[in-house]
Amino acid sequence: MLDDASARAAVVAAADRLFYAQGVQSVGMDAVRNEAGVSLKRIYALFPSKDDLVVAVLRHRTRRWDEGIASAAADAVTPRERLLAVFDFLDAWFREDGFRGCAFINSFGELGATSPGVADAVREHKESFQRYACDLAAEAGLPDDVALQVVLLAEGAQTTAAITQDLEVARRARRAAERILDVPTPAAA
Repeated sequence: MLDDASARAAVVAAADRLFYAQGVQSVGMDAVRNEAGVSLKRIYALFPSKDDLVVAVLRHRTRRWDEGIASAAADAVTPRERLLAVFDFLDAWFREDGFRGCAFINSFGELGATSPGVADAVREHKESFQRYACDLAAEAGLPDDVALQVVLLAEGAQTTAAITQDLEVARRARRAAERILDVPTPAAA
């Protein structure tokens, strides 16, 4: 029998796969049980509601996002290079089998209006990414506005890639971000 941490990890991983592939609302808890190999009773002991499970999946996705961004930026030397590495991460992700866009945007679209917990988890993730970009911009001597423009490119690239299935979207967004970062600003001048 799995301990609570292992059972929790198995349920979150199973729910993540199912929710991302099929959508949150179309996946029942029986499907999560079957995928995770954990009884419904145990699942509900770990996650009292499906919303609690969705929030746990989103927090798991945030960790994966942060790790992916950090890995893509590992060899970057400057704050500018680390910021542009976001698009390298996106490019690799968009090319993965089963890419369906941003799980946060997808979850917010499905549940944001009815689940404050899900809306909060999505908002926290998006705000965390904005802080990351703003911190890098500040290190580079650029204003927050420049960082937020780059964030908008990254967010738009995710949605566009999911809808159009155009594998070049991240590369185009990176080139646009390079241009934004290269424009002299009062803070950098």
